[in-house]
Amino acid sequence: MEIEQIYTGCLAQGAYYIVSNGEAAIIDPLRETQPYLDRLSRAGVKLKYIFETHFHADFVSGHLDLSKQTGAEIIYGPNAKCDFEARIAMDEEVFTLGNIQIKVLHTPGHTLESSCFLLLDENGKENALFSGDTLFLGDVGRPDLAQKAADMTQEALAGMLYDSLMTKIMPLSDEVIVYPGHGAGSACGKNMMKETVDTLGNQKKMNYALNQSSKEDFIAAVTDGLLPPPAYFGANVHLNKKGYTFFEDVKLRGLQPLTVSNVEKLAKDAIVLDTRDSGAYAEGHIPGSLNIGIKGDFAPWVGAIIGDVNQSIVLVTDPGLEEEVITRLSRVGFDSILGYLSGGIQAWEQAGHTLAVVNRITAHTFATQLKNSISKVVDVRKETEYAAEHVADAYSKPLSAIYTWISDINNDEHFYLHCAGGYRSMIAASILQSKGITNFSEVAGGYNAIAKEDVATTDFICQSKVLKA
Repeated sequence: MEIEQIYTGCLAQGAYYIVSNGEAAIIDPLRETQPYLDRLSRAGVKLKYIFETHFHADFVSGHLDLSKQTGAEIIYGPNAKCDFEARIAMDEEVFTLGNIQIKVLHTPGHTLESSCFLLLDENGKENALFSGDTLFLGDVGRPDLAQKAADMTQEALAGMLYDSLMTKIMPLSDEVIVYPGHGAGSACGKNMMKETVDTLGNQKKMNYALNQSSKEDFIAAVTDGLLPPPAYFGANVHLNKKGYTFFEDVKLRGLQPLTVSNVEKLAKDAIVLDTRDSGAYAEGHIPGSLNIGIKGDFAPWVGAIIGDVNQSIVLVTDPGLEEEVITRLSRVGFDSILGYLSGGIQAWEQAGHTLAVVNRITAHTFATQLKNSISKVVDVRKETEYAAEHVADAYSKPLSAIYTWISDINNDEHFYLHCAGGYRSMIAASILQSKGITNFSEVAGGYNAIAKEDVATTDFICQSKVLKA
């Protein structure tokens, strides 16, 4: 028996590849299927099952393409309703894979069809739990994503999740290995650990959600502090239920090289998405383009900032990264990629077009200027990051909510802009500039660099201060 966790850091997502005696199963595959096909070919095994823990909101699964390419059966737990051929398993139904078995545990709460898959080894012993979004390491799945579709409140779903955990998961052996659907950084939970594998026994001890004194306390704890889900989540659920365009067709269309003239014409209706790092973008970019760097949490931020998966996109990338960018966009359902600027930003400049720049300053310059400045400081980190420590008198304006606070910005008044390291603040800078707001200085290195400056005294840095309105 072989179990491989295929973890994708950009999405904080875990897919699983299981092999026993010439037969394989894959749990929650990503959109691009070639890596799985390569594994199957190298091992000389047949893919028998594709198990889906639920209809995912944060990414588009590869279940349909993988099933078409291999003939493998798609398996969902009870209550799943989809527009393609799939087997809807019964609770506690057992599937044989080589010399092992995989048992379906219906665990509604995150969604109504949410299920975990319990692996029984060659001796019938409980070995591993593929817990999807029901149980994370340090957390449980958020209960607010399916409330509209289920016609239930988040509190009702949280109560359902509590029952699922107490009756299906907690009775399992402490020795069972937990393989979750996500880790730290995913928007599907709020308190996930950075580790991606643990024993169930350890989770029973330290997971806050599993240690509430009552069902009522559990409901209160898991619903407290939930941020609004990203705008693209609903569209991804729809694609996973209804179907989607074959990934290879999306890639082929997106890999169309575009001339400068092409980009100029398409930019009237499409978003020009510049995926270079923040420093390169600051030094020169196409006016009005949006910067979300491929080297950060790219796909989730594209989903959160652009929102509409049907939005047409033209790419500006570092040479050679076009396919990687298209692949990551497709993982979150952004398939309307019209092509990429051939020759990159240099082609735009060589064509005689003006490049826009961002006024990026060092943390030292920021700290020096701020001592004698009346300019405001806008901190685009999460509220929890701000609450822990921030520049004195800075305004907390999370990037995820930029479209709600951007109208409050007065372009006649200069302000400073920063995040933790410069990635999110450059996204914010590109959005601000696209709306005609340019009277700001963005701080390279963000708060991480600011906190190292000599002026970072107790008067300059505030800890645990109440958030400003």
